[in-house]
Amino acid sequence: MVQRMFISNAAQLVTMAGHTAPATKEAMSILNVIENGAVWIEDGIIVEVGTDEGLRETYKDQIEHATVIDATGKTVTPGLIDPHTHLVHAGTRENEYAMRLQGRTYMDIMEAGGGIHATTRATQQATHEALYDQSLQRLHTFLLHGVTTVEAKSGYGLTLEHELKQLEVAKQLQEDHPIDIVSTFMGAHAVPFEDKDNPEAFVDRVIHEMLPEVAEKKLATFNDVFCERGVFTPEQSKRILEAGKQYGLTPKIHADEIEPYAGAELAAEVGAISADHLLKASDKGIQAMSEAGVMGVLLPGTAFFLMAEYAQARKMIDAGVAIALSTDANPGSSPTISLPFIMNLGCLNMKMTPEEVLTATTLNAAYAIGVADKVGSLEPGKQGDITIFDVPNYLTLSYQYGMNHVDTVVKAGQQVVIGGQLQ
Repeated sequence: MVQRMFISNAAQLVTMAGHTAPATKEAMSILNVIENGAVWIEDGIIVEVGTDEGLRETYKDQIEHATVIDATGKTVTPGLIDPHTHLVHAGTRENEYAMRLQGRTYMDIMEAGGGIHATTRATQQATHEALYDQSLQRLHTFLLHGVTTVEAKSGYGLTLEHELKQLEVAKQLQEDHPIDIVSTFMGAHAVPFEDKDNPEAFVDRVIHEMLPEVAEKKLATFNDVFCERGVFTPEQSKRILEAGKQYGLTPKIHADEIEPYAGAELAAEVGAISADHLLKASDKGIQAMSEAGVMGVLLPGTAFFLMAEYAQARKMIDAGVAIALSTDANPGSSPTISLPFIMNLGCLNMKMTPEEVLTATTLNAAYAIGVADKVGSLEPGKQGDITIFDVPNYLTLSYQYGMNHVDTVVKAGQQVVIGGQLQ
């Protein structure tokens, strides 16, 4: 029996329709909004998008057999997509937050054995079940904030056993939870504290021990590396990313977060799908990304929490780089699971427009993790992933900050949040 859903009478239906590639420059402002819009879904797939009047006429004989969601006075968008998270981990680091408020820097803390190393210790000590339970709660919160797809990185294991554990937890969550999870292997998140005097040995383990196992078990789509002074050099990062390509893993890169370090340039050189962070990206690097078609995934929550300068979103957009936004949800530098708040920061602290932040958290976010053929816009043939906000227009989403306006979330044609409550 066909499962039908009719989302009716939306004050604004933000479709993001008509894009055939990541949106750049002026195209980031093209939302294709339908006033008094409606969506017809069958068996989890969008069949038609249009005006409420038009779809009511087309499906008048079937509406009584459909689940009808009345979106009167509300704004309907594609399900939000978070393309950069560290979903699976154990523990928190509020003690380091207090240290930074007293003047310690992020890298100072990490070099003293805190930072990523602290979360690594907690994650290594956690059982599969404990990691699953903590990460499941985070996924519930993502869903309540309108997110229907997330990318999830490993990188808090730093040994083959524990990197596989993180990725296996993500795989189980993908099977058990409504949110779709796209996994990234990030064994090169940090040099283990015990290898700090011999980082080359760890680079070799990532390349020759971890990557083959991850690829054989089909636990990841992407391969990421933290290219930063004191972590992995551009040369080491290139070797790790090129090795990943040999195993079918698409490169991503944590680039130019703390200081200019040629990460954006490296992303272009290796053909990465995205370079992420980019707070200190050089003009040369930005231009190289534009020419190579490398997307920029910007993480304003990290700059906010670390009290750092923000990435130059306007410069990147003007240069033709396709921009996506993400929470960077992690316990050390961006402990938030609110993508709507990140949208606020995109406007208020990176001078993006309301239209650009919506593009950056739907269509472009989908392209940044390779799922734009299925999600990211409301178009026939795509999965019925939809977020309904209890606001009369999309401008309100970035105008009212620090608030969660999510009323309803539909995932593959099923209501998974109703009235702001998990189902």
